[in-house]
Amino acid sequence: MFQEKYTPQQDELHDLIKSLHGGGMGYRKIAHYLNQKGIRTSKGNPWKNTQVYSVLLRYRERQERLVHIETDYALIWGKMEVRWEKN
Repeated sequence: MFQEKYTPQQDELHDLIKSLHGGGMGYRKIAHYLNQKGIRTSKGNPWKNTQVYSVLLRYRERQERLVHIETDYALIWGKMEVRWEKN
């Protein structure tokens, strides 16, 4: 299901993961860090490196998708013809 906006908790978690990754930590170390701090996934499970990667990937994909949605594209008119025929 498409969610309009991220919740404040999701934004905060993404910002934390992004800053840790930007600081040089790998996905496995970030997952370990989040688990040590007692931060759980949205389903209440411990973090894995693949989930950390997915958070960063999906956020970037979503931002790219929103750019495409908000872009105004020029209309292109084809040579379509409408004819009414009597049966």
